[in-house]
Amino acid sequence: MAVEAVKKISLILEKSHQDELLQLLQALQTVEITDLLADEENKKWIDYYFPEGLLSSPDDLQKYEKLLQQIETNLRFVRNHGNAKEKTIELKRKNLDFLSFENQFDEKTLITQLKDLEDLQKRWLAMEEAKKINQEKEQWATLWQSLDAYTADSTASAQMVLGTMEDQSWLDFLSEANENNNLYVENVFTEQQVTGFALVYLNGEAKSVQSLMQKFGVKEETNPYNKLPKQALKEAKTQLAQLAKQEQSLVAEIGQHKKEIAQLQLAEEAILAKRERELVKAGLVKSDNLVVLSGWLAETDCQYFETQLAQHFPNNEIYYSYSEPTEAEIVTLKTPTKLKNAAIVQPFEMLTEMYSLPQYREIDPTPWLAPFYFVFFGMMVADLGYGILMLFVTTFALKKLTLSKGVARFMKLFQYLSVSTIIWGLIYGSCFGAQLPFYLLSPSKDFMAIFGISMVFGGIQLFTGLFLAAKENIKKKDYLQAVNQGFSWQAILAGIIIAAAGKMVVASNALFILGVIVAIIGALCVLLIPAVTGKSKVGGFFMGLYELYGVTSYIGDFVSYSRLMALGISGGSIAAAFNMLVGYMPPAARFTAGAVLIVALQGLNIFLSLLSAYVHAARLQYVEFFGKFYNGGGRAFKTFKPKEKYVNFNEENGGKNK
Repeated sequence: MAVEAVKKISLILEKSHQDELLQLLQALQTVEITDLLADEENKKWIDYYFPEGLLSSPDDLQKYEKLLQQIETNLRFVRNHGNAKEKTIELKRKNLDFLSFENQFDEKTLITQLKDLEDLQKRWLAMEEAKKINQEKEQWATLWQSLDAYTADSTASAQMVLGTMEDQSWLDFLSEANENNNLYVENVFTEQQVTGFALVYLNGEAKSVQSLMQKFGVKEETNPYNKLPKQALKEAKTQLAQLAKQEQSLVAEIGQHKKEIAQLQLAEEAILAKRERELVKAGLVKSDNLVVLSGWLAETDCQYFETQLAQHFPNNEIYYSYSEPTEAEIVTLKTPTKLKNAAIVQPFEMLTEMYSLPQYREIDPTPWLAPFYFVFFGMMVADLGYGILMLFVTTFALKKLTLSKGVARFMKLFQYLSVSTIIWGLIYGSCFGAQLPFYLLSPSKDFMAIFGISMVFGGIQLFTGLFLAAKENIKKKDYLQAVNQGFSWQAILAGIIIAAAGKMVVASNALFILGVIVAIIGALCVLLIPAVTGKSKVGGFFMGLYELYGVTSYIGDFVSYSRLMALGISGGSIAAAFNMLVGYMPPAARFTAGAVLIVALQGLNIFLSLLSAYVHAARLQYVEFFGKFYNGGGRAFKTFKPKEKYVNFNEENGGKNK
């Protein structure tokens, strides 16, 4: 398969149909809408056809942003403060029809629900604030509760001051204060090396008291409640007891809203979809009466798209036209890339996307990497037990659980890879590290044979990459580059392999000479073609010489494929070592703690084996394989669709024609 052909679609409609059309496009999930206002090339025709200016975007986007923030805040509030005994009813992911879902959504009901929750939240915050104030009051009054008298009457003949100071200076302070008969000091509390005291003095001693307190670094304290601490403490305890009952009541009331969480999540999904439409509106060309919309559509979806438009707009309210992508749009990557592969290959598309999508006219490497990745992954894990476990987990998840589309795609990939793991587990005779009575290759005995197989697979993939490089140049009708970048290197590698076989395998001098001749012909092509096609013959010759030096990199490429052998053997050896470790335990321990230990150790080895195989098999594709023919750098086809944060929305045509 290849990169799917796309068409540029332009639509003109009355402004009154704008929301209905965008809702339909969002349900179809097949059209990528472009931002017309962001492209300077559109400015000329916009100014020409809309000289009166464009209609500014409405404020609905801000409204939906606010609603989303309110939903998120209230969801967090209900989860964190509701009664733990109340069951939280989260929304279970399911498949829904988008248009039916939107028609059932009632925004007014949501706003009423949010208002009730916000009132409840305000009551909670008021209770929390009152609780904090009374806790501070209780803490202060507890410290000063031994104070039996207090006055704040500034007109009285005697005044009282409260203060705290370091405990080590207290005795010196007390001694000096007692020397003045017009002062009376009483220790109220001593805690954490701090002493609190009350000092009563006549009005005429104010300056001497101030001087004394400064001398000993006394921190003057105020009575914020203007009453005896015992009375303040009693009030605080009474208030805290009442607040505790209020909190208990609020927790129960908030807990009742836990059953509404799923409803709020559905509402959030609806608002997210509406916000997406508002974001798209900002890039449309709009006047008081008309709206112009432009986007990209897969060629195979055009007929069904027209059918849907006719069904939802039977009176031809929408005018639309198609055009082919221009050369400028393709070169500047304005034309998006949409991959089109058979169902069995589609899960492997995520590997191509991880690297880089092909450009619009470039080859899609997915069908070519899929069989190699399939084989390489299984060869690196190579355990029957691990493969069966993978197959069970992925099949159960795909059949019994409703997964997000991204997760389902990932599970599907590993379901395929489990088959390869099972096959190679049978070939190696390994099941959870235990040796099966039947096998084709033993990792402990036939490692050289496994190494040879790894090199053969590597050679096949390298030759395939060079073939694709030649194929791409032939498609461009650049036949000399097809020879230079593809066939000539195949000749060099084939010649080296034939010559090596003639010397080391069959001891045939004729075969050796044949290999040398083939390699020399390939080398001459690499050397001379740049001189023929280049502007400078001398410069082209030296460029060819430099490219010929690249034959040394192929040695590294072949060595890289040795990881197929290394990881396959190491994973099985580690699993066998874990089995041996538990096997040395006494019988009583082996079937108790040993059972738990072996599950944990095997689980760790499964995780490391799958991770290593996933990464290293991808590396072989990206470096050794893609490096021979693939550039990438394409722009992904981003269809206009709902967010699908909590649910999956059925694609109206699954991306295919009906």
